[in-house]
Amino acid sequence: MTGPVIKPVVPSTTRARQDGQSAVGQHGTVTARRTLPLPAVPEPRDRGVVYGLAAVDARGRVADQAVLRALGWTPGTRLAIRETRGLLITRTDPHGVFSVTTQGHLRLPAPVRHCCGLLPGDRVLLTAEPAHGTLVVHPPAVLDDMIAHCHSTRLDGDTA
Repeated sequence: MTGPVIKPVVPSTTRARQDGQSAVGQHGTVTARRTLPLPAVPEPRDRGVVYGLAAVDARGRVADQAVLRALGWTPGTRLAIRETRGLLITRTDPHGVFSVTTQGHLRLPAPVRHCCGLLPGDRVLLTAEPAHGTLVVHPPAVLDDMIAHCHSTRLDGDTA
């Protein structure tokens, strides 16, 4: 069987510069070298916020041990809960009428749940700010608004 001889494939002996600007070929020719674009590196977090996601049960309890532990709240810790612009702001208060349950859950009373439209099974975002001793509960309606605003400003309206 005779036929054309196939030339072997030999890797180039091109010497590339370390800075990625250009390369020098076998015969001394200089060619521009393309570099891949690098993604932007996000800034490191400088806040000590602890996040949690929890479902509201039929009795208004939400449980996220990491969030409560970050605040140092233990069963029996007295709390004050107030609603501000759809958010539930929770802080320790020695005279507070609410408290962390014996199981270590935060119980949102019915009037508070009703003013925010919270139903059993709704998932809420919990944000603990240990430096301020504050826990903020973000109901779904607030999350919808935050996400819509974020997407419209950062994605230029492109939600697909």
